Amino acid sequence: MVAHPTGKTSQSLCGIQTTLILPETSMSLRPLVLLSLITLLAACSSTPPPPVVNAPAQAKAAQPLGLGPLPVYQRELSGTLLGIPAGAQVELALLVVNERNLPQRLLASSKWIGNNQPLAFQLRFNPDAFPAGERVELRGRATQSGQLILHLPSRQITQPTTQALGALQFEQAP
Repeated sequence: MVAHPTGKTSQSLCGIQTTLILPETSMSLRPLVLLSLITLLAACSSTPPPPVVNAPAQAKAAQPLGLGPLPVYQRELSGTLLGIPAGAQVELALLVVNERNLPQRLLASSKWIGNNQPLAFQLRFNPDAFPAGERVELRGRATQSGQLILHLPSRQITQPTTQALGALQFEQAP
């Protein structure tokens, strides 16, 4: 703020240079006008308060978000994983398996962290990569502190289509 001898006051207001001309006879109004301008400047420079969010909206925000709409060039296996302890790392994989039950090729995989509750999953894959005449299986494992603790019994996937598999129960690892 710059005061001029003729009663003018210059000030930058929210990035805009303003000049206020006050008559010299109204000295009692000058402090009130300056206080108003300072208050306006303070309001322009402060950050807005954070929005008030009620508890149910916060609970919805804490839930994991889905992957969004399924692209036309993909298919999806979905369902719920049961029996995963909190903090366990879970991995699902869609694999091409040979006649000796050995994985030959990975078609898709995803990882999650267990939370002691049913864990919804979506595993997307390209149906064009699904081999005709070969066995494809969904397999899963859960590890904690680097050790295998649970596994999902293999589930054969016969068609490259979107499928809801329902609830899949993990079992103790052998």
